[in-house]
Amino acid sequence: MSETIKSEAISRRKALSVIALVGASGLATSALTESEADAQETTAPPATAPPTSTGVGTPGMKRRQQRRAGRHERRHERRTGQPAAPAPAANPPQ
Repeated sequence: MSETIKSEAISRRKALSVIALVGASGLATSALTESEADAQETTAPPATAPPTSTGVGTPGMKRRQQRRAGRHERRHERRTGQPAAPAPAANPPQ
């Protein structure tokens, strides 16, 4: 029992490197399990069909399409000097 116990203080640099190593190993293991879950999700068919541009959508989407059509017409007239042919109505009146 002649040995003296020597407690070594850990420096901030060592503590930070230990924390970084623990965090990196945690991210590596979560990334592995997450990629397996992503692979399983992509094999399933979508639950609903994607929305089409046949007038289905929110009122905001419809307003956006109207503004966009107006911009296209104005741009065509500005570039060619002649009015653009009217685009087919995206959503017929009900």
